[in-house]
Amino acid sequence: MIKDKKSLILKIILGILIILIIAVLLDIKNLVNNLNEEESNEVSLNASCFSDQDCVPASCCHATSCVPMSQAPSCKGVFCTMECKPNTLDCGQGKCACVNNKCTALLSK
Repeated sequence: MIKDKKSLILKIILGILIILIIAVLLDIKNLVNNLNEEESNEVSLNASCFSDQDCVPASCCHATSCVPMSQAPSCKGVFCTMECKPNTLDCGQGKCACVNNKCTALLSK
């Protein structure tokens, strides 16, 4: 009778352990799926554009690249030199454009 009780207790403990392991594995799977989904959403929100108007220079002064308007730098109180630096968007040497849903600087040659 004591042997049967020990066997029953052992089976219950093993059953509980199996249930806990399954629960942990499911939680890990859900966590990984959520992280992948958040990363995918972040990339698509930050890197996407639909028209040239969605894109702005990536820096306040002498920009060489462009970003979506949601990532526009805060240029309040920033003073830039008035020179037209080569290979920048300065003085109409280029423009921001949406190319394949990514903001790109199109620089004149």
